[in-house]
Amino acid sequence: MTESTPRVAVVSGAARGIGAAIATRLAADGLAVGVLDLDESACATTVDAIKAAGGTAVALGADVSDEASVEAAINKLAEELGGPTVVINNAGITRDNLLFKMPVSDWDAVMAVHLRGAFLLTRAAQKYMVDAKWGRIVNLSSVSAQGNRGQVNYSAAKAGMQGFTKTLAFELGKFGVTANAIAPGFIVTEMTKATAERVGVEFDDFIKMNASATPVARVGYPEDIAHTASYLVSEGSGFVSGQVIYVAGGPRD
Repeated sequence: MTESTPRVAVVSGAARGIGAAIATRLAADGLAVGVLDLDESACATTVDAIKAAGGTAVALGADVSDEASVEAAINKLAEELGGPTVVINNAGITRDNLLFKMPVSDWDAVMAVHLRGAFLLTRAAQKYMVDAKWGRIVNLSSVSAQGNRGQVNYSAAKAGMQGFTKTLAFELGKFGVTANAIAPGFIVTEMTKATAERVGVEFDDFIKMNASATPVARVGYPEDIAHTASYLVSEGSGFVSGQVIYVAGGPRD
């Protein structure tokens, strides 16, 4: 990679939180970044921050669960910055509830964004990776993949992301493409704040409670995930593929 021909990444769910942190870090690493979220205008803060720091970025509005929308976003990215050879599947939603209370629509919505979205975005970008004989795919899983009360849909989707990752590693490895997953533990984001509100706990207390249950005695932040993504996207990670890395402040089975 040179300054004149930077690699191009697309990061979904990049308007805020973990996605924004990853997009910003990859731009600092020298990649041109497609900042993708449901609402293109919501990507402005991330894009502006990248550009202010001297990086290159473009805002992309797309519903990751919609095939035509994803294709249009990738085509726009390819035209403006070049074909993406790095894909970060970060877009996600929660619709938490106990199994017997969960409507089918909430199950379907979570599956559509996490799994269908990752499938569509990766499929749209993989041709650029195959042509380049180089690529990096990083999928966001979660410690909830191991099961979590009230998250039967989210846990199933995040476990599915791990199987998706391992299969991509088998299928695309011969083309110089790696696929890995990051499984965060408790990360301070708007999503975890909403979880605290849902269970009726003050967010500061929720943070302290999770920190006390973590071996490193603190909670995580989006930048912790961005550091790991930076490594998995790097040239030096080329012999790491099909792995699930738990960034959770302690060991996981």
